[in-house]
Order: sequence, then structure tokens, then C-alpha cells
Amino acid sequence: MAKSLQEISMKGDEPPPEYFLKENGIKPMDSFLPSDPIPTIDITLLSSSSLLSSKEGEDELQKLKSALTSWGCFQAIGHGISSSFQDKVREVAEQFFALPEEEKQKYSREVDGMEGYGNDPMISENQVVDWLYRLFLRLQPVDQRKLQLWPDTPIEFREVLEEYGRKVKTIIDVILKAMAKSLNLEENSFLSQFGKRAGMKARFSFYPRCARPDLVLGLKAHSDGSGITLLLQDKEIEGLQVFKDGKWFRVAVIPHAFVVNLGDQMQIMSNGIFKSPLHRVVTNSERMRISVAMFHEPGADNEIGPIESLIDEKRPRVYRNVKNYATFNFQCFQKRLIPIELAKI
Repeated sequence: MAKSLQEISMKGDEPPPEYFLKENGIKPMDSFLPSDPIPTIDITLLSSSSLLSSKEGEDELQKLKSALTSWGCFQAIGHGISSSFQDKVREVAEQFFALPEEEKQKYSREVDGMEGYGNDPMISENQVVDWLYRLFLRLQPVDQRKLQLWPDTPIEFREVLEEYGRKVKTIIDVILKAMAKSLNLEENSFLSQFGKRAGMKARFSFYPRCARPDLVLGLKAHSDGSGITLLLQDKEIEGLQVFKDGKWFRVAVIPHAFVVNLGDQMQIMSNGIFKSPLHRVVTNSERMRISVAMFHEPGADNEIGPIESLIDEKRPRVYRNVKNYATFNFQCFQKRLIPIELAKI
């Protein structure tokens, strides 16, 4: 009988070949902290018209635009979520992943489904398996929740996730409005494309220790299929890396900050002005790691496309209109295809 990922990790055994990258090693030591680190944005300065019109607010808006046209991501501070509540989110995640395996299996995803506990579904024979366990849950629209997959243990899990979802949505709305203003658009230009039934999904990820961090990734290189993603990193352990200018850059752990990165759908809406960054998670031979990602995306029935005022002779239309892009994105990356390239006209 095949060993579980957890057994392999605990014994420090060699990972099975399905976890190995097809390329010749990951060379994580080639990645480094950039001399100009990923920008840090103070959300407080973007949160009201009066603050935005101040000199500090205008500077922060230009800093946001610069970050998203070059990196496609930033570290968010001044977001209004207390460090104690961030710790509570991490705590319920840690408590869930510490449960006995048979208890966690009660929330296993269906064979072809995305939601629930386990690893991602196998889409392709060539698919490299990621070195992680994850719990993937839909929060919005509320009527599409699969509450049978929301853990009863720890007892606070559902309440914490519900509150966290509300707080994250508030932050994302502020960012989306500021992004529109940075391009001299009406503030709801991006928000309106998400629609009244916009989706929000949570992904709790647990990365066990791995004996071969030179050959195995916690999460293979991909761009997100969302509109925008807000990530709560592990409190101590780095692992996230972002690809820029032909190099992988480590994303530092900044106390109390969130990492915000754009997904492909925002690159499409902005007609390629804003970037959806390629990113990955490396493994660690000594420490385990936890993170919580919140994905906000247009409603599955919403057709999205480049905003008309961002199309002109100097910048012709780059992307076609798309619908239910998040599913398309996931399937492409498992087949080692680049979805954003396939969305081009």
C-alpha cells in the first residue's frame, strides 16, 4: 500500500516520482530577495476620497499602479484586520490540519471536484503532484456553499472563516476602486465586471517537510485564475516566490501584512496594463508551513473583457471576452499550458 504524503514527510523518505518536476531541478537557491523588494502599499491611504486626494494618497495611488504594472503584486499594510485576528485564522487552519487523518477525510473532495480536503484533482497524465494538503472552500455566492465540506472541528472554524470573508471583501473592494482610479477610470469600472454574484473561495494550504526541496515544489508555477487574490502567509516560514524579469524572487514574510496579487482576469480587464504574476511555492526540508489564500473572481456567468476606454490605437485590444475563466485557468496549468496566452485575440 502506497504511503501517504504525511508518512513520507514524517519519515524523511524520498518523494515518489509523481512529485518530481519534469525540468532538471528547481534550483531554489537561484532565487533571492530583490534589492528593490516587492512594493508595500498602505491601504489606509486608498480607503477614502479625502485621503486619496491628499499628497500622500496620490503618491500611494501611483505606487499601487507601478506595483501592479511591473510586479502584479504587493505587500498590503494598513488593511484594518488586526494581527490577533490574522493569528486566529492561522490557528484554526493549524488545528484542522493537526486533526487525525480519518477526521480530515470526512471533508474530502469528490473525485472530480475542487472543493474539500486533499490534493488537487488529476487533470492530465503528465500532471506533477504538488507537495501539500489543502482545504478548498467556496464562500460566495452563499447559495453555492457546500457546507458539508466546512469542518465542524475546530469549533470556531466556520465562524472565523465567515468573518474573515467579510473583512477580506472590504479590503478587496478598496483595492479594486483604487486600481480603477489609478488608470483614470470610474471607480466601479472593475468592480462592475465581477457582478452581483461574484465568487470568493478560500484555500487553506499545509506544506509538510520535504526531503528533496531541490526537486519538489509545494505548489507548481502558475498564475491565478481569479480577479484578485489576498494571501495570509505563514507567520515565520517563507516559501512563496514570484517570477519577474526572468528570475524567481522570494517574497519576504512581513509581520501583519497580506500579499495581494492579481489574477489573469484582472490582466484581461485592464487590457494587459496590470500583470498577473507567475508564482510558485517551494518546499522546506526542516520546517512545515501554512498559508491561507482568498480568491475573488467574477461570477461564473459573467462575461468579462478589456474595458473599452483602455483600448485605443496605441494599445489595441489584446484579449477576447471570456466566461468562467477560473476553471479554464486551472485545467490549463495542470496540462502545462499558459491560459492567459490562450485568451489572446
